[in-house]
This record gives sequence, structure tokens and C-alpha cells, in this order.
Amino acid sequence: MSGRARSGPRPSRNPRRAARRSPASAPAKAAAWPYLLIPLLFLLLAPPTPASAQWGGRTRWAPPRQPGDEAERGEFTFCRLRYTPVRREWLGTGWDTDYPDGDRNLPLRLSQLTRADIARDARGDPFHAVVSPTENTLYACPFLFASDVGTVRFSEIEAVRLRDYLLKGGFLWADDFWGDFAWRNWAIEMGRVLPGYAIVEVPPDHVLYHTLYSVESIPQVPSIQYWRRSGRTGTSERGAESAVPTLHGIMDESGRLMVIMTHNTDIADGWEREGEDDEFFYLFSPDAYAVGINVVLYMLTH
Repeated sequence: MSGRARSGPRPSRNPRRAARRSPASAPAKAAAWPYLLIPLLFLLLAPPTPASAQWGGRTRWAPPRQPGDEAERGEFTFCRLRYTPVRREWLGTGWDTDYPDGDRNLPLRLSQLTRADIARDARGDPFHAVVSPTENTLYACPFLFASDVGTVRFSEIEAVRLRDYLLKGGFLWADDFWGDFAWRNWAIEMGRVLPGYAIVEVPPDHVLYHTLYSVESIPQVPSIQYWRRSGRTGTSERGAESAVPTLHGIMDESGRLMVIMTHNTDIADGWEREGEDDEFFYLFSPDAYAVGINVVLYMLTH
């Protein structure tokens, strides 16, 4: 991963109008992670505030909240897709994998490293929500994140609702699914949600790779549990079968990415576990945040 941070216009509240201002090419090549790591280190070493006090501990659960429960509206709300798993994947827990710390940490870092405005709760902390495909509040979530998606099977009504949501301008990011079986399962479900739309590899010159940080390739971020069990050296959770992390997507007729999928990597663990292990942070969190911030800024401007 390489590149440099650059300043840019504040994401517009009219994503269609702002799309025309997106950069068309990558900035000059240099190591990306130092430009992200320096401000991240400053933030982590600064005295805790009400919005960042959770970084010293490990919150393992938070009651799911609905979109609209925020105390302060913002341009970005992290919404997670709740689904019913039909099978289990090793090291996965279903829809709540990496919840809630990943959902809290990405918006906080987004607000600190960019000029994007985020939704907040009554304490001033980043607000995050959980929605199911059949809930009407789904349409209050322009951004939707799904984890451990190799375990999902959508009902017919869920597939129809997700199709309607995506074709009306919604955005879905699927993360943390590993190996061939999980890929086939997710591809089948996407074929039911968006029949006739192809899953394609997102080329490295696509604007999503360069919205703020220049990302040359998707990093392989392992779960912290696997990394520790491997002697703090391994990253491929399914061995040779999952050795290559990829970024694929599904585009609408205008070329807008409706769905992206980061396969053979757990980007959200780089957010969730950033304050848990110094070595893990240095190895994985800067790259994970570079990808996450790029994705959110792409969604806000397209």
C-alpha cells in the first residue's frame, strides 16, 4: 500500500453532485501508512476525551440501535446488516463479527482524519446502528456493512428488499469471509439479490483506491486470534486457499459501485483491535483505516 494523504473538499450532502469532484488519478507514489500512522499515533497518545475514552478498553457488546436513534445527525452513520446465518465459519460469529468496536472506531477515526461529519449519540460518541433487510429503517442507511457473509442465506423477501435498497442508491460492503466455500455462498446470494449484475474485480486504478489514500492493493488483515495462534506471523486464515486478498464489486448501469466485497481479509479487525496490541496495530491498523476511509469517502461522493 502506498500513497499520501491529501486535503480535499468536504463530502457533499448531495452525493450525485459531489461525484463529479472525485479525483481521477492517484497522487504521487510513496508509503501510504506513514501518512496515516502519524496522526493515528498522535490521537492514541492524546489524553482521552468522552469520544475516545473507549480506546483503552475492550467493549465486547453494545445493544443494537436503530438508525434515527442518534442524538446528533451527521453525514455518515455506520450501519451494520443483521442477518440469520445458516452455517458457521471458523473464527466467525455471524452478523456481529467485529461488532461493536469496529462500528464505533471507523467513524471516530474518519472524523479525526478527515473533515467528514459523523452521527453521534448523547455522549458525543460515534453513533452506529444495526438493521435487518426487512426493516423500513434500512433506507435510512446509505452505508451498510456486513461481516462473515459466507454464512448467510437471505429469504426471498430479504433479497427483494436488498435489491430495492441497492438500486435506489444504497451501498453494501461485505468483509471478513475466507476461502472458496464462503466465496461461492456469497456469490450465490448476490445472484439472488441482484440477478443479471456481474461480480467484477475492482481495478487498481479505480477511484475507490484513491479517494484520500493511494492504495495499491487490498491488505490481508487477519483476525487477531488467528494472528496470535500463528505465532504472530500468519495472515491467511485458510492457508493457500485464502492466500490472496481481493476487492470485487457490483456496479449499476452508471458504473457506481453498489456492493463491494473484501475477500480473504478481515479489514474490520484492523479497526476493532487497534488499541489491543501494539504490534497488531502497527502491522495492520493503518492499512485497514486507509481502505475504510477511502470506501466511506467514495460512498459519500457517489
